[in-house]
Amino acid sequence: MTTVSRRPALTPRHLTRVGDRTSFVYLERCVVHRDANAITAEDADGTTHIPSATIGTLLLGPGTRVTHQAMSVLGETGAAVCWVGEQGARYYASGRALTRSSALMEAQARQWANPRSRLAVARSMYRLRFPDEDPTGSTRQELLGREGRRLKDHYKAEARRTGVPWRGRRYTPGDFASGDAVNQAITAAAQSMYGIAHAVVTSLGCSPALGFIHSGHELSFVLDIADLYKTDVGIPLAFDVAAEGDEDVASRTRRALRDRIAQTGLLDRCVDDIKHLLLPDAAPAGGTGDDTDVVRLHSDGGQEVAAGRNYGGGDDDVPEAMTW
Repeated sequence: MTTVSRRPALTPRHLTRVGDRTSFVYLERCVVHRDANAITAEDADGTTHIPSATIGTLLLGPGTRVTHQAMSVLGETGAAVCWVGEQGARYYASGRALTRSSALMEAQARQWANPRSRLAVARSMYRLRFPDEDPTGSTRQELLGREGRRLKDHYKAEARRTGVPWRGRRYTPGDFASGDAVNQAITAAAQSMYGIAHAVVTSLGCSPALGFIHSGHELSFVLDIADLYKTDVGIPLAFDVAAEGDEDVASRTRRALRDRIAQTGLLDRCVDDIKHLLLPDAAPAGGTGDDTDVVRLHSDGGQEVAAGRNYGGGDDDVPEAMTW
């Protein structure tokens, strides 16, 4: 009846690096199912097969239905899944890390738990966004003020460049259509970038919740990472789309953003930036980290010992199967 049980489990060696994946795929008004290790999208025009390991983020728009088996293979391959509103407003996402190592998660927790290192990472994020400024010695409040001023100046500069009228940032949650074309484009770009950042964060095994600038939200670190590319990717692209016309702004923004991400290699850049922020002394290596299962046990004095053994002594001190 079903062959799911006979399909071999995917391993990291079978998966596409997150930097090589399609940034996101948007589907609407279709049924999403599974065929072997691909997902299928079936609508009135037929069935489309999409290799699941090549997807960074799957955006599910209005009228989509997704099966349990489709979600299973997406989870195995580490793709993030976002349920998107008709105008691309709110989303819900889930995913599974591609890496088998907890090195980045542990580094993130160490950096986050110490107030000094947490501020140091926040300053490093500011440097990535505005390399012409030196935030050394700035407090959090000063960083927020400087960022706000830079964003206002950036909006005005993009308005002058494109000739799009700018009356300020306007977005009402749940009412996408209330904004003008450029505000709708900025919102659509931001929501798509949040999904992409979520896919990379979870693929690397990091915690979406432990943010260094944002706080108190389950996606705080995702918001931190997405904001790194706001001024050089998201906002300029939104103004470009708005300058082309007011029709179908959300979908045109998503398509343009997907093309821009592929052209600029943004996924690779995102991976490298996260590694640099959390492990600043490590050599850049790309990829998603170690692709082997490494499980150890904590011991005394900060030491680690091998897992998979019984440390009770005697005849039982032999390797055990990790799955019992």
